[in-house]
Amino acid sequence: MNKNKWMFLAVGGAAIVTVLVTALLVNIFERKSEEKNPFYRVVEITDDIDDPAIWGKNFPHQYDSYLKTTDMTRTKYGGSEAFPHIPTDKDPRDVVSAQKLDEDPRLKTMWAGYAFSKDFREERGHAYMLVDQIFTERQNVVKQPGTCLNCHASTYLLYKKLGDGDITKGFEEMGKIPYKDIVHSVQHPVSCIDCHDPSTMSLRITRPAFMEGIKLVKAQQGIKEYDVNKMASRQEMRSFVCGQCHVEYFFKGEEKRLTYPWGKGLKADQIMEYYKENGFKDWVHALTGAEVLKAQHPEFEMFNQGTHARAGVACVDCHMPYQRVGAMKVTDHQVRSPLLNINKACQTCHNVPEAELKARVETIQDRHISLRDVAFDALVDYINDLKEFKDEKNPSENLLKARALQKEAQFLFDFVEAENSSGFHAPQEAARILGLSIEKVREGQKLVASLRAKKVAGK
Repeated sequence: MNKNKWMFLAVGGAAIVTVLVTALLVNIFERKSEEKNPFYRVVEITDDIDDPAIWGKNFPHQYDSYLKTTDMTRTKYGGSEAFPHIPTDKDPRDVVSAQKLDEDPRLKTMWAGYAFSKDFREERGHAYMLVDQIFTERQNVVKQPGTCLNCHASTYLLYKKLGDGDITKGFEEMGKIPYKDIVHSVQHPVSCIDCHDPSTMSLRITRPAFMEGIKLVKAQQGIKEYDVNKMASRQEMRSFVCGQCHVEYFFKGEEKRLTYPWGKGLKADQIMEYYKENGFKDWVHALTGAEVLKAQHPEFEMFNQGTHARAGVACVDCHMPYQRVGAMKVTDHQVRSPLLNINKACQTCHNVPEAELKARVETIQDRHISLRDVAFDALVDYINDLKEFKDEKNPSENLLKARALQKEAQFLFDFVEAENSSGFHAPQEAARILGLSIEKVREGQKLVASLRAKKVAGK
């Protein structure tokens, strides 16, 4: 080969290498630019836009995953399956989730006389939180207050409208209006604006009930005048935004003000003490005449008693884990069970095979359900015992005590039953609460035995 040909090959090779290196550098630059600029402002988003589709123009990856909350996939003990439903004028849904009252009739006994004994389906994803609330049979059984929308719709703009810009005033006004009169004022289930500040995209709290509740909790920790939107750390906010709704609550007073009962702490028995002190009841049990309570969905309270919270893990870390899209790190907005996304939800921290992690979780849940069934059978037996004394016109002191014990046992059991993790969030705490419930039943059955003996002796 002559000298000119070698030179031609060398120049050509150098040119190719230069092109490849340049392409690589351009790619790296573009990826770094993507990382530096996590979104491109396609539309201007203000504090008055609650349509997630508009936010999605600037955040397409987050919006795409948000839309996937329509997926209906179950795990061994949770999640939801799609069951066909024949649409009617009263309920136009063509798909619903499983009716839990049919799966476990003990629920009907526990909630006898309350709307939940008429309809209680498996919870579905956030996409269904509004429509399922509108068409549940519970809406036809009792007159619900507008307060219910706090956790079933994007209400931030409604708060601003009803309160002339003051969300706390608007939140209070909404609670005074019957649900069926105010539900048409909202359009979306939980939306971007409920958790994000549109000017900075930072997480924020928009539910006044949580602002007030977490202030009580922080005061117990010695932190005075806690303002969650100014004083919470970023990692705290990654749980607090979920805790705005996934909590125990009650409607206070005639104005039905949404209140989180955290004045004595977040644990079930501390909340029970709060209710006892305030004399609050949800309804009178149809089978026993006892004044009782319905626990809601205290995921935030139970999570805070578990090892993950102790380790500084946030709700979002497991239920909305980061995912890589190109060079960007994006939060997955398909909020779901970590068991459906073990790779990103669990293996980021746990260097353990996926099958092993799944087996560990299901072992905890299997044991929890076993103990839950023991406690549930005990509670139902106790309710059936108390039925004998329902029509006592002048209840004795012991009968009143027995009914009070039903209230405590039932709330403690329901607190664990209503919490969506099948015991996983805090297995030892769940077992402790179920043990307390069983203990209340045992104390009550002693009283029932004495009442029965006195009744027989009287005859």
